[in-house]
Amino acid sequence: MTAQAANSRALRREMSMPADADHELVQSARDGDVDAFSELVRRNQNAVYSLACRFMRDAALAEDMAQEAFLKAYRLLNGFRGDCSFSTWMYRVTCSVCLTELGRRNKRGEIEYTPSHAPRAPERDKLDAIEEQELVRHCVARLPEHYATAITLYYLDEAPYEEIAAAMDIPVGTLKTWMHRARRQLRELVEKELKYHGSPGTPR
Repeated sequence: MTAQAANSRALRREMSMPADADHELVQSARDGDVDAFSELVRRNQNAVYSLACRFMRDAALAEDMAQEAFLKAYRLLNGFRGDCSFSTWMYRVTCSVCLTELGRRNKRGEIEYTPSHAPRAPERDKLDAIEEQELVRHCVARLPEHYATAITLYYLDEAPYEEIAAAMDIPVGTLKTWMHRARRQLRELVEKELKYHGSPGTPR
């Protein structure tokens, strides 16, 4: 098991705490109890921040996204149906907030794939790998949000289909269909980017 996979499993365990107490806090927060929502934030803040870090790969941005995720959760609290744990719901909200921000940054040109030209030969493979990762991340953010979420959770968070389907509140069969379409669209986007940015040293 890779360190990333181990960390991902720990994150998902943290976001799967007993739901009963959380549901009571949610109901109290809906009734206007600010302290109840503060307790929900306290219980979930580390997991939400860790997930945001995986998306944003920047501590300051991750903090901003975690704050935005809790603000969005508070605004949408009446829409929480209670058919999953609050932590699972926060998982979905955090994914949505981070992917929306990555999409905005893509449109503003703040997430760029810029190949490094003519590096020293011993460093080429390492640099190519880094460039490929940046390119794929850039392209994932351009997918429809539900496809981007599924792809990110599967490859970045290394979550199994069953957990992703539960987090996204969809049947496993639907997830498999989305994954097939998302991979196809992602491959097409990556191929277009490689063609546009291609250089003798750029992987194809």
